[in-house]
Amino acid sequence: MEQPITVSQLVAEIRQLVEGVPKWQKVWVIGELSGVKHHTSGHWYFTLKDATAQMRAVMFRRSAQTLSAPLRDGMAVMAFGRVGVFERDGQTQLYISMIRDMGRGTEDLALQLLKQKLYDEGLFSRPKRGLPLLPRAIAVVTSASGAARYDIETVIARRYPGMGVILYPVTVQGDKAAESIVKAMQSVAGSIADVVIMGRGGGSKEDLAAFNDERVVRAVFQCPVPVISAVGHEIDTTLVDLVADLRAPTPSAAAELAVPELAQLRLWLKALAQRLDSALVRRVSVERGRLSGWVEHGLLAHPDRLYRDYRHQVDRLTERNDRAFERIVHQAVLKHTKLVDGLRLLNPELPLDRGYTYVTDESGQLTSFNAVQWEKPYRVHWTDGSWWMTPIRRGDANHDR
Repeated sequence: MEQPITVSQLVAEIRQLVEGVPKWQKVWVIGELSGVKHHTSGHWYFTLKDATAQMRAVMFRRSAQTLSAPLRDGMAVMAFGRVGVFERDGQTQLYISMIRDMGRGTEDLALQLLKQKLYDEGLFSRPKRGLPLLPRAIAVVTSASGAARYDIETVIARRYPGMGVILYPVTVQGDKAAESIVKAMQSVAGSIADVVIMGRGGGSKEDLAAFNDERVVRAVFQCPVPVISAVGHEIDTTLVDLVADLRAPTPSAAAELAVPELAQLRLWLKALAQRLDSALVRRVSVERGRLSGWVEHGLLAHPDRLYRDYRHQVDRLTERNDRAFERIVHQAVLKHTKLVDGLRLLNPELPLDRGYTYVTDESGQLTSFNAVQWEKPYRVHWTDGSWWMTPIRRGDANHDR
């Protein structure tokens, strides 16, 4: 069992942990004031809350002297201070040094908090995608019976007759609006549309609530093609306006941004074709001038000048090669003659032409006359043939020729 500690020790350790987080020592917190009490000491005690959480707070007299007006319940504020632990109660609380009156109610605070959350996640800072010059089709996410649909379709038909428009009818206000819009955006992802126009006519802040819904904002962020927001009028700004790739003040303006004007496009293509033709004519003229210059060049007028020097060089090399070949052949003939003469001198029968002979025994081995034995046959070789002879002692007349 571990050594037990007192409540005071535990709260002190918790306080060290909480107050040891640097970012909690200088923090801005948005919330609504509740349970405001002004003590005779000049301190202010209250709770700072939003839709789902609350936290006790205190503003000491020295900091409270900076207030421009007394604090009151229901005020929407942005408070600056630090997080600490009040050891007597063991509760975490905010120690406020500055308060700014935001002049908003609870709903506006919730919207502000959601906006900050989505901003921190990077939904509003993503690079905006450009619109295609000529989309295959336009997806329109709006009410099927609203004026926004009519305005969008009318403008598209006028600017580019025949442009495909895919309508995704949705509920644009009320409790089911956000869910309806999210489903429509999910369907857009599988279509051939290159651009999405999400819009409705003007309305109050309550009417535009669906376009501030976190689910709708994320659906727009995840859309694979550019989204044009045309929600409300120019004075209204929703979270969808911030996450969309382009914002238009009205549905009609969104339609004008989404598709080019066919007549203007034809004029642009015609002008482009004319520029291309002019550029081609200029290029042909320049190349023709260059070609004329080459035709009049002296080398082209007398092309033999290009290879005349090389031809002389080839002739010289050919002569050198022929002389070298003749020398090689002559040296080879001399060497061959010398070898033949040498072989002729080595011919053992050459001395026979001068009257000499040589003797071989029965096995064909050369034998000198000094080694000849009596009564043994030997063959004597002459220039015109050979004979067998057997040496005998004097007085013996038998011999073989």
